[in-house]
Amino acid sequence: MTIEKTRAEKIRALNDKLRQDLIGGIAVITPGAAALGEQAVANIFKAIAVFDDFCQANDPYEEHDFGALDVDGRRILFKIDYYDERLEWHSPDPADPDVTERVITIMLAEEY
Repeated sequence: MTIEKTRAEKIRALNDKLRQDLIGGIAVITPGAAALGEQAVANIFKAIAVFDDFCQANDPYEEHDFGALDVDGRRILFKIDYYDERLEWHSPDPADPDVTERVITIMLAEEY
């Protein structure tokens, strides 16, 4: 196993934990997605948690950091970004949770 593969596996595991359990980072939902209402937002979070349509075309680095899916007839996107602990700059090492603050942003496709 190469070092890069190990790094990607660490990042993927951390991203999956945030995406599936909302542990290890911050979740941000855009105004358009939030305006769909409480039940729709709950459905979106559930759908993102079980999303597993990752492939070479949409996940070339195998980090599970982006997804596009349909929930209740709406196209939803999620993206995980890696920041430093102060949320000012890009993380120096996204594979290291001690120096990385993960942020998952959930939005309507038309808000992108």
